[in-house]
Amino acid sequence: MIASKTRSQELLARRKAAVPNGVGIFNYATAAQAQGATIIDADGRELIDFAGGIGVVNAGHCPPPVVKAIQEQAERFLHVSFNVASYEPYIALCEKLNALLPHGGPTKTMLVSTGAEAVENAIKIARQATGRPGVLCFTDAFHGRTMMAMTLTSKVGYKPNCGPFAPEVYRTRFPNFYRYGNGRSEADFVKDELHRLEELSHNLIDPRELACVIIELVQGEGGFNVAPKAYVEGLRKWCDTHGILLIFDEIQAGFGRTGAWSAYAHFGVTPDLSTWAKSLGSGLPIAAVMGTAALMDKAAPSSIGGTYIGSPVACAAALATLTYMEEIDINAKGRHVGGIVRERFEKMKAKHRCIGDVRGLGAMMAMEFNIDGDPMRPDADTCTKLMNACAERDLVVITAGTEKNVIRVLCPLVISDALLKKGLDIMEEELDRIAG
Repeated sequence: MIASKTRSQELLARRKAAVPNGVGIFNYATAAQAQGATIIDADGRELIDFAGGIGVVNAGHCPPPVVKAIQEQAERFLHVSFNVASYEPYIALCEKLNALLPHGGPTKTMLVSTGAEAVENAIKIARQATGRPGVLCFTDAFHGRTMMAMTLTSKVGYKPNCGPFAPEVYRTRFPNFYRYGNGRSEADFVKDELHRLEELSHNLIDPRELACVIIELVQGEGGFNVAPKAYVEGLRKWCDTHGILLIFDEIQAGFGRTGAWSAYAHFGVTPDLSTWAKSLGSGLPIAAVMGTAALMDKAAPSSIGGTYIGSPVACAAALATLTYMEEIDINAKGRHVGGIVRERFEKMKAKHRCIGDVRGLGAMMAMEFNIDGDPMRPDADTCTKLMNACAERDLVVITAGTEKNVIRVLCPLVISDALLKKGLDIMEEELDRIAG
């Protein structure tokens, strides 16, 4: 007798038949409902969510004030286009973001629908403001899948046969101290990496041709690599020296994930422009480009934006999300969750040689798997086995890193200590079994 398929298996089979294979599938979970830090799959199983919709639900699945705000706005109007008729939720959200994340003085914000759109528009603003074409980005970066964003994205596997790519984009090495430190102190490593920037003017591009540098202070898809603070300070000085605009991509790191509203709050460095998305709308598609008012106004009329810029329903969701985050002190929750995860990851690292590094900022935590602890020998096999073993025990976790050898945690920051520790127990038990 042939066993009948589960509802989840049926749903995945329908997906395979109807959806192109090129649409990524990072975990074979399904979802019928979600609340807080749990997902109910199509078969009624309760899953612990350590993926958070890839960093989108910092405030949890379906926060009641956000759901209410969405419902109320949907009853008023769904769409008019901000280009055609200005509406209060868009303006109020920009005012809120400008107050929360000032860029060294008067600040302005534009809204779009996705992180990739935010990146595209930030580059356009930088080029118009400087009159220069060049853009400098980093290895292991991820900035999206539209054409400019994909060009900026480092991972070759994300863009097979998608070229030609956007011109005048240059790449240098991300200051990954774990991978490239080679026994040097962090201070010496940073000094050498900043010297690498100076060398660019001789063998890559004249800095006078660069409009901007774009960097994730904590790389997302790249594996939660954290830029050294001294490097970021030096990068800011280098950009100022050469009249280059500095863009921080905060799309995955923002809104409490690192224990602050922004990752850059930890570095004492303010960008000229920044990009935001993911947890801003608690799951509704909304993103933002922010910058100094004078700089944002350099963009020519109608050169930035689009039909769906700042959907009124998404704006209402974002406003409610930010208010709710303030009420529950999302940043304190980020620091608390991050402390628990870091402590447990360090415990696992002490037991297992396959874990080469534990790193992150706040609750943006990861552990990297390597062969014999060698940062140049990635161990994607153990990493994938652990992810799949966790899935078998109803823990949703996803990988990261250019070599897919990093386990990252992006759980909702509202997760209870008991549920968080239960998930970490599962992960530790399965790693003991796999690597023991």
